[in-house]
Amino acid sequence: MTDVTPGKGIRRITPALLLIAIGVVLAIILLFSSFFVVDQKEEAVVLNFGKFSRMVGPGLHFKVPFGVEKNYNVPTQRILKEEFGFRTTMPGIVSTYSTADYSSESIMLTGDLNIIDVEWIIQYQITDARAWLFNVADQHKTIRDISQSVINMLVGDRTIFDVIGAERANIELQGQEMMNQLYKSYGLGIHVTTVKLQNIVPPKGSVQDAFEDVNKAIQDRSRMINEGKEAYNQAIPRASGQAEQTIQEAQGYAIQRVNEAKGDVARFNAVLGEYRKAPDVVRTRLYYEMYDRVFANADGTDLIDKNLKNFLPLKSMGGGAPTAAAPSPGPEQAATPAPAATAPATSQSTTNQPANNQSTTDQGGSQ
Repeated sequence: MTDVTPGKGIRRITPALLLIAIGVVLAIILLFSSFFVVDQKEEAVVLNFGKFSRMVGPGLHFKVPFGVEKNYNVPTQRILKEEFGFRTTMPGIVSTYSTADYSSESIMLTGDLNIIDVEWIIQYQITDARAWLFNVADQHKTIRDISQSVINMLVGDRTIFDVIGAERANIELQGQEMMNQLYKSYGLGIHVTTVKLQNIVPPKGSVQDAFEDVNKAIQDRSRMINEGKEAYNQAIPRASGQAEQTIQEAQGYAIQRVNEAKGDVARFNAVLGEYRKAPDVVRTRLYYEMYDRVFANADGTDLIDKNLKNFLPLKSMGGGAPTAAAPSPGPEQAATPAPAATAPATSQSTTNQPANNQSTTDQGGSQ
């Protein structure tokens, strides 16, 4: 039978075993409290009995165990952010925001005594881990208070339309400069990299509705001005081009007319010289040329002397050239017989001397 008497199956804890267990626990505590790890984006500040001892960079480091030395890792290589007027609960491609009311941070008074709701963020980087830990008791509250005071001052110096429009970038730039100066004077050990204004709107209600109407009217005015400038830029160059074209055409026409006039003068002078050498020949030639130009395109036209009374000129019925009546010389040429001439061959037409000349038949009868 098995003896089941209480106490006989339990090994008693001896002092040696207890010392071994205590030693193992102390060794584990010693192991975990003697080393610490600093991340790649951090910097550690080591304190010895609460007093600053040293600063170490990324990696595995040793420290005196049992709380003699303590380390505080500070994210000096990260960009940190503070939000004003809103809170982001889950950042991402589609961020989600808190529904709580933070209007106490964002409601401000502008320089023209209008109330406006300004939301903004600041991004900063810790540049001095030791100053960050020891110079200010509450770092985050100090950062937020200074940022709020700077933005309130800049918004209060401008009108509501300047804050929304033209002066927005200047507020961001000046706000960053002023915050860095104040943080440096406080010895906070940070540097502001970005100040970004987010939503800037009047408070919700009738004020916001009226402001949106005014803003829409301003946008419509700007749009119409831009459309007018666009139409002006299209019409003026086109009108200038048309005017220049008209001027060029007028100048070309003037040159053409001058050249034609000079040509006519030169041709007249040439004819005049020939006329002075042989007036009768030139006169007759000019006479025939004139009739040739006048009746160049005339078909089926017969020219007869209006002074013909005793003779009826017969037109050739066979399609040949009609018989031309020889013109009689004028009174000034009665002593000298005029040369007989035939009109230039034109289709079914006869050319004669001017009406004041008599026909050859009349002249012969009179002789």
